[in-house]
Amino acid sequence: MMESTIVRTDRLDSAEAGGSLGDQIARVMGEQPPDAVILFASSQYDYADLLRALHGACNPKLLVGCSSAGEFTSGLHGTNSAVAVALRSSQMRFAAGVGRGLQANRSAVAEQIVDSFHKDNEHRFQHHTAFVFADALAGYTDELVEQLTLLTAGGCQLAGGGAGDDAKFQRTHVFYGTEAFSDAAVALQIHSDKPIGIGVSHGWNPAGEPLRVTEVNGSQLVSLNSAPAVEVFQEHAEATGQAFDAANPLPFFLHNILGIETGAGYKLRVPLAVNADGSVSCAAAIPNGALVRIMRATESSAADAAANAATAALLQLNGHRPQVALFFDCVATRLRMGEKFGLELEAVAAVLDPASYAGCNTYGQIARAEGQFSGFHNCTAVVCVIPE
Repeated sequence: MMESTIVRTDRLDSAEAGGSLGDQIARVMGEQPPDAVILFASSQYDYADLLRALHGACNPKLLVGCSSAGEFTSGLHGTNSAVAVALRSSQMRFAAGVGRGLQANRSAVAEQIVDSFHKDNEHRFQHHTAFVFADALAGYTDELVEQLTLLTAGGCQLAGGGAGDDAKFQRTHVFYGTEAFSDAAVALQIHSDKPIGIGVSHGWNPAGEPLRVTEVNGSQLVSLNSAPAVEVFQEHAEATGQAFDAANPLPFFLHNILGIETGAGYKLRVPLAVNADGSVSCAAAIPNGALVRIMRATESSAADAAANAATAALLQLNGHRPQVALFFDCVATRLRMGEKFGLELEAVAAVLDPASYAGCNTYGQIARAEGQFSGFHNCTAVVCVIPE
């Protein structure tokens, strides 16, 4: 039997906020502590105080999560808050791990995480899922996902996202127990006999001709079709009647992101800034030599995509009833849509009803599951549904 509860607080004091979350969990869970708590919290908090107070109030066996850039539940959304999902099950097994030093060695980080998993359960249960949260500002999240996939021999599906900091893009954290870490990643693994559903979708479509990536430097896009990247965006703005200010390009970039052609759809990347040499810094790396297109989306297409992700996740439950869900979407989506981001949240809630969900805006989304668009994404809705 799976038991769960979703809790939220907008208290400003960190210790009070953590205590409030923990007290709400304890009231529902009773004297027996939850097996795991997943926490998403605004960068306004002192994480040490928040985590200690939450842990002290409900004493979870495992506590993981990340800093965020917007927090939401089925009924509420906003910023400067914290939300948590508490889980307890007699039919599942939980394990958690943390890996430090992402910038230096992704393989070592993945090994540290996987070493904490309960490998003796791999043959006792049919399904294996890990919720992964990484310091996306440290970079290399795509490579981390690949390393985790290799170390688990592709037998553990992955979902999660990159930690946020309320769109400041300065410092992000992941949570493990009562500690918060930067330059790190954490994962909560769940072994189960019932499938956990993961759905992935975005509502972006091509708005321009294919462009060849002719030079990159990490997450810096240097040139497209051998022309400085900034010139390509300037030309697209002129052709489509949009304003483009190289000194303040984010308003344009939020509506004109890049899609990497994969042969099975487009993997999205968000441009963030224009550099002095005409290169464009992106939220994640783009492969050299790839074909890309400038993409566009509407508010309705974003809401439809989120609903499609939720529907896909439900279908993977193979008829089992949903108990609770996690939802991750990009901070760029929230910034682009503003208050109308609520349309996307309402669409997910309508599909999942009567199950509730909690989640956050992330700096990139993680998904690796059979039949889904896998890897590290931007501006993509990822919905994860845990059955009863």
